[in-house]
Amino acid sequence: MSAVAGLLFLAFVYFVVGQAAVNRSDAQTAADAAALAAAQDARDQLRQGWLDVIREPERWGRFLRGREFDDFPACQKAVSFAASNGADVLDGACVRLTSGQEGFEVTVQTRASVGRSIVPGTESRRATAVSRAVIEPKCTFVMPEDPALEELEPDPDAPGAGEEPAPEDETILELTCGGDVWVVEPDDPMLPSAPDLFTVRLAGDDE
Repeated sequence: MSAVAGLLFLAFVYFVVGQAAVNRSDAQTAADAAALAAAQDARDQLRQGWLDVIREPERWGRFLRGREFDDFPACQKAVSFAASNGADVLDGACVRLTSGQEGFEVTVQTRASVGRSIVPGTESRRATAVSRAVIEPKCTFVMPEDPALEELEPDPDAPGAGEEPAPEDETILELTCGGDVWVVEPDDPMLPSAPDLFTVRLAGDDE
């Protein structure tokens, strides 16, 4: 009889351990989803902000390097995605990376606990997990130099002498993104899609 009781006790312990492992896995899934959501929102912000200054290439730098975005709406996305995966972002636990990379670190806690069992304290135990997602620029851009101005004496007998010269066409700009060249037309300037401009991935993936 004591042997049976011992086996039952072990079975309960294994069940609790298994539940804890499931909770940890759920927490990590929620943390990964939240961190990726924050980074993807930041990526979308970068593209939109870049479009707002598309005719001012001298202002492209911070967008090109993935630095010009607002943390708050990105972290709101993290909160939403954590919730949809059964977890909550801990207070102040969606933070912008400061390690030289752009992106977010998010810490979440599961809403579900291990549950009641013969092991004391498990009924209120919740799993936590941390995830980091990074934003990596894929494009390079070289600011075109001003064309050299030729100093020529005007021919007074030439047609149109004395008139203001016609303005030159705007310079065509080019972005190189992942080996592909994108031409930014002066008449209708546009950008590639956000995934073409920046890679978003979990830290540790492909490193």
